[in-house]
Amino acid sequence: MIFRSKDKPEEMTPQARERLAEIVEKYLADADDATRRIVTAVAGLLAKIAYADGHYSVQEEATIQKELSRVHGLSQAGVDAICGLLADQISHVALLGDHDWTRDLRELADRELRVEVLEVLIEMAVADHVLKHDEQVQLRRIAKALSLTQDDYNALQAKHRDKLSTLS
Repeated sequence: MIFRSKDKPEEMTPQARERLAEIVEKYLADADDATRRIVTAVAGLLAKIAYADGHYSVQEEATIQKELSRVHGLSQAGVDAICGLLADQISHVALLGDHDWTRDLRELADRELRVEVLEVLIEMAVADHVLKHDEQVQLRRIAKALSLTQDDYNALQAKHRDKLSTLS
């Protein structure tokens, strides 16, 4: 054998992502499947943007807690469980692509909700008071995957123009 198989750092990733869905299902047991899929997608995308720079800050965790607390029917215990998973395994939740999450949002959420999700993701990106280039690239890609326009993204990002980073 010429090449050894590489250890896959993302081996645990699917389990972490499945665990996120399980936590949402447990703490939103009375919600319908579509609602649980939307909440899982939002939590996953928040994690992805929070970890875009390879670091999960205290401000980013506080922003995720604040945004998840707005979910109707999600108890504080549910918010804590999701945040606990992210504190332990955010890289595993965020590493894989977000195709499933953006697809669920495209299929299950109306345009108004998808715009609100994008706005929440931008708020996540600026939690550390800087909107880095890598975060902008991911946010634009996610906006497109959510069937939103560049104009939608630009209008939401304009609220944070003072935080744009041209060097990062």
